[in-house]
Amino acid sequence: MRPDILNPLFAEVTALKGIGPGLAKPLDRLGLARIVDLAFHLPTGWIDRVPREELDMADAGRTIAITLTPQSYRSGNGRGPTRVQASDALGNYVSLVYFGGHPGWAKKLAPLGEQRRVSGRLELYGQELQIVHPDYCLPLDEAPDVAERESIYPLSEGITSRRMGQLVAQVIERTPDLPEWIEPGLLAKRGWPSWREALARIHADSSDAIARERLAYDEVFANQLALTLVRQSSRARRGRSLAGDGRLRAALKLPYQLTGAQARTVREVEGDLAQEQPMLRLLQGDVGSGKTLVAAMALLMAVEAGAQGALLAPTEILARQHYETLRRQLAGLPVEIAILTGRDKGKVREATLMGLASGAIHILIGTHAIFQDTVTYKDLGLVVVDEQHRFGVAQRMMLQAKARAAPHLLAMTATPIPRTLTLANYGEMDVSMLDEMPPGRQPIETRVISEDRLPDMVEALARHLSDGGQAYWVCPLVEESVKSDLAAAEARAETLRARFGDRVGLVHGRMKGAEKDAVMAEFAAGRIGVLVATTVIEVGVDVPNATLIVIEAADRFGLAQLHQLRGRVGRGSGKSNCLLIRGNALSETSRARLALMRETNDGFRIAEEDLRLRGAGELLGTKQSGEAAFRIATPEMLGELLPIATDDARLLIDRDGGLEGARGQAARTALYLFERDAGVALLRSG
Repeated sequence: MRPDILNPLFAEVTALKGIGPGLAKPLDRLGLARIVDLAFHLPTGWIDRVPREELDMADAGRTIAITLTPQSYRSGNGRGPTRVQASDALGNYVSLVYFGGHPGWAKKLAPLGEQRRVSGRLELYGQELQIVHPDYCLPLDEAPDVAERESIYPLSEGITSRRMGQLVAQVIERTPDLPEWIEPGLLAKRGWPSWREALARIHADSSDAIARERLAYDEVFANQLALTLVRQSSRARRGRSLAGDGRLRAALKLPYQLTGAQARTVREVEGDLAQEQPMLRLLQGDVGSGKTLVAAMALLMAVEAGAQGALLAPTEILARQHYETLRRQLAGLPVEIAILTGRDKGKVREATLMGLASGAIHILIGTHAIFQDTVTYKDLGLVVVDEQHRFGVAQRMMLQAKARAAPHLLAMTATPIPRTLTLANYGEMDVSMLDEMPPGRQPIETRVISEDRLPDMVEALARHLSDGGQAYWVCPLVEESVKSDLAAAEARAETLRARFGDRVGLVHGRMKGAEKDAVMAEFAAGRIGVLVATTVIEVGVDVPNATLIVIEAADRFGLAQLHQLRGRVGRGSGKSNCLLIRGNALSETSRARLALMRETNDGFRIAEEDLRLRGAGELLGTKQSGEAAFRIATPEMLGELLPIATDDARLLIDRDGGLEGARGQAARTALYLFERDAGVALLRSG
């Protein structure tokens, strides 16, 4: 249960004075539904508002606050502005200029002869002073006490920065003093204020670096504490040792040597499986570094020890591909492999479920379908999760609940994750890295080409096909709309069919699984020369003969996604090319992304750069997966604060009495405040 002390913060924003349906709408558009959302809606800048007694030409360009008396009106003809001539106490004049409103509106704001407190940016217009659209023009008894520094907030149509500031002032008033969860020594060393004081300070002055750092630390600390609890809960569950005897691995006929990184990772996994404590390992490897083979070795270890293994993939295309790859790799071994996706129905599905329950099936590959209620295993010992960032902590827990003893977990990702984010999102896991490529892999040559040269690109594609090559043509990512993504892909497939006939295939996210598989099978068999696709081919599709990829509107994609897409080629020994087609109006960020893609094939370097350019939430796909991203901590702050927060969370659990001691009770409040309640829920459920 959320601690009662937080109730005032988790009330709806409509509990604040002055928020009716009209104001609730723009707040809703900003995602500010609860008071806590407003508390964390931090200012992005400020205006220094200088109080003045008299007008002075030297203040032109500054925002001032001054008492004025309106003396006369001048209205423009038709659409011209309304000018209010006003004077200060010494008789100096300034024009208050209002555009686009009815003249009556300006007269109501600034009645002649009545003093008004006016604030806005003072400008020179010829030899005259003017303030265009004053920020406010109020009777003296209503005028705010002018803070010399006023915060500027991210806004939506229908709400002003000043109104936002007034709402936040109410929020600060309602905010309780929370117990301190930071270790006292760390708090003193950093000179951080209390949480409530930090919140009040940052809203008053967004340049207050100490207050911002304190709030960012709290968020990171809550995240790391939740991960520490997840790890503790997983480690505390009784697992069992899976010590394979090596017979199946010895019988495996590999046409090549493992790379040093693969051999090292296999040893790490073997060491983990031999322990009774369940393995929790994240395997990071760039596109093409050989993760699937490491997974195959791990699954064989489980089978050697008399247990079953399951491999979970995020999409049906990928699940079927893993199934085919493993069947090929393990051909001739006494190992029964089956596949289960949402598409498998009737007798086939029944036979698979029976085989799992009886233990006749040793390894199951599939999508989320493999942890539905109807699926029971005789003895599930190891779970391998591919493309880890697509699955949250909750899904991992569901799958682990399928076993008698806690199963071992190996999570894999081909999206290289910067060190800081690995700690932030997988702090509860041990990490292995495949940081070398199998021999014979050639680097992919990447070129950036203007969209004006599209006809040349089609000619290059024609030459590539006539030499027996195959190619991917990826269509642009269209913001917010699967429909328009699909329209772009269909249109491109049509124009290419006009030239290449039925050698052009099309796959997109709205096709039924069976249709998609049929097209992919045609492409893999070489009967289709060009595969036009939306980003559904981003992950794991493996056709070694496809050595050319064209990515249209490449400037609309993020770096990590471009790198994933490029990894569809370069999977055989032939030379591969990636052509990035760019628009003509490039932003600085897009220019930097495309230059980096041209320069390097190193996924880890690309990931670090992507984090710098885009921020953490987008990079990990957390915006889609519903896992909480960081609202306050910037990527730069994460680098510094994560290791400190990780150590502090471990200290709390190991030395300071866990969540039962005084600091632990305060830390529970932090988990609920930052909505990392998964940590608390796990603690409760054991």
